[in-house]
Amino acid sequence: MAGTGAQGRAERRSAGELESEVLATLWATPRSLTPAEIQAEISGGLAYNTVHTILKRLYDKGLVLRDTEGRRGAYRPAKNAAELTAEAMHEALDRGPDPIATLQHFVFGLSPEQEQTLRDLLREGLRPDLP
Repeated sequence: MAGTGAQGRAERRSAGELESEVLATLWATPRSLTPAEIQAEISGGLAYNTVHTILKRLYDKGLVLRDTEGRRGAYRPAKNAAELTAEAMHEALDRGPDPIATLQHFVFGLSPEQEQTLRDLLREGLRPDLP
């Protein structure tokens, strides 16, 4: 979140941070939101144009869908948070030279609860019914 620095100036958030905030706002509601509604939900006094630019970037990346009913477009996420995170994990595995070693390091870093969940999922089968 944007705060004020030592000089009292507003600190700028990175585009990735803003994209994450917009996605979190969209995930928090079951309906599509207009840029103005998203602007009102995000703290830090973002300009409408900034919100619109972030939505365009997310749309271009395929991360949000635009509903064009009515005069102004409203946006909704193309994927839920779990789907997007899982996709990022797959991409990370595909980027490295040794995906098996990467996966081993990842699994060794799981909490006991996460490890048990992984064991349960593997026992149930690789493609359980997803929520």
